[in-house]
Amino acid sequence: MRRFAVPFSVLALAACTVGPDYRPPAPSALSVPDTFYGRAAQAEPADLARWWERLNDPLLTRLIDEATAGNLDLAVAAVRLTQARESLIQSRAGQLPTVGAQATGGRTVGTGNDTSSFRASVDAAWEADLFGGIRRSVEASGADAEGVYYDREALKVAIAAEVATNYVQARLAQDRLALAQDTLRIADDNLQIAQWRMQAGLVSSLDSEQARAARAQTAAAIPNIENSFTSATYRLAVLTGRPPGALTAELSEAKPIPEGPEEIAVGIPADSLRQRPDVRAAERNLAAQTARIGVAEAQLYPDLRLSGNIGTSAFSLGGLLDAITGGIFSSLSQTLFDGGRLRSQVRSQQAATEGALATYRQSVLTALEDVENALLALRASRERQAQFAIALEAANNSAVLSRVQYRAGLTDFQQLLDAERSLVSARDGMATSRGDEALALVQLYRALGGGWDPAASPQIGSQR
Repeated sequence: MRRFAVPFSVLALAACTVGPDYRPPAPSALSVPDTFYGRAAQAEPADLARWWERLNDPLLTRLIDEATAGNLDLAVAAVRLTQARESLIQSRAGQLPTVGAQATGGRTVGTGNDTSSFRASVDAAWEADLFGGIRRSVEASGADAEGVYYDREALKVAIAAEVATNYVQARLAQDRLALAQDTLRIADDNLQIAQWRMQAGLVSSLDSEQARAARAQTAAAIPNIENSFTSATYRLAVLTGRPPGALTAELSEAKPIPEGPEEIAVGIPADSLRQRPDVRAAERNLAAQTARIGVAEAQLYPDLRLSGNIGTSAFSLGGLLDAITGGIFSSLSQTLFDGGRLRSQVRSQQAATEGALATYRQSVLTALEDVENALLALRASRERQAQFAIALEAANNSAVLSRVQYRAGLTDFQQLLDAERSLVSARDGMATSRGDEALALVQLYRALGGGWDPAASPQIGSQR
């Protein structure tokens, strides 16, 4: 008999169960490194089930909890999980006999010769699963149900990260809006000074026009920042299962951008892969496709069915037990010629399993890439923040000196305008870098698979 050989399984024929027995690929077979690039090995990864609590923002924690409970995409995922579990029950039912009962009664009315008749029967049938096709089908359905469960948990991870991302963006927009409004007040002051100096004949109208243009450019940036804040609040409302605008008023009070811990124990790559529900879902799909090879191979072998019935008939209800008849039957069927259809189905399922293996390996590589990119983004944001701190201090000093000198008539307005623009850029860059650091933390927590509890994973298909 032809066997399907893949590097992740042991092809052993278990009793009379045909098809390969599934074994998950080892990390070494998936090219998983011992450590993340540029990071020392950390044997104990952090507990990431509720990572958002480490950002120390009660409102953010509440919003994520509300999204977990009220998000409509999660509601759809829960329905799909229920359907998958019912499919598993249906597959397991194929291992048991099917029993049916029938009862009839009637009365014949004639010319003085009325008679009654009663019949009752019980029928049973059972497929003797000689080559394990039904067992493999149950195995595949169990793996499918577990995969759907992990898909739902992966959605929880994504939603928690999206809520945190939009929350950070809303707080960043508030921070930038405060800076823009402060800059606008300074621009108003500069415009007033320039107009006063022009009216006094100390400068030409050029200074006044430059100040007016600078003020208008600052004011023009404010609607975009306000739009960013409002869009983030709209998205947060929808993520929690509410209409857009439901959270805008509650979030309107400005609060600082959440800050996370300085260090996060990421563990070793193999730990991160076990933490990721999407990777687990891909592995369960591989297990399901492997089991379906056995389902297809079982179709090549004889099919034994046993059936029986017990029945009785009488002219009165009391006489139904007087005469009972029954029978036991068996049937053996085997496909002799089908033009190669059944063997083609086996080869097709083998190809589907190879595709599932490639998908699983791709999910592993993508997970590793996500973690590496998040670590890189976090490191870059912190380096940028350190440099912006220096730039902000220097730009602030320069702007103060330029403003004093312009008031005293020791410099022209262009020099003051350049100093003010440098200060605005440094302040905005500092705020943005703080937001980037918080977003990088969220990205890292998501890449590590945070937002669900792996210890609570049910073994849906463990009972066969």
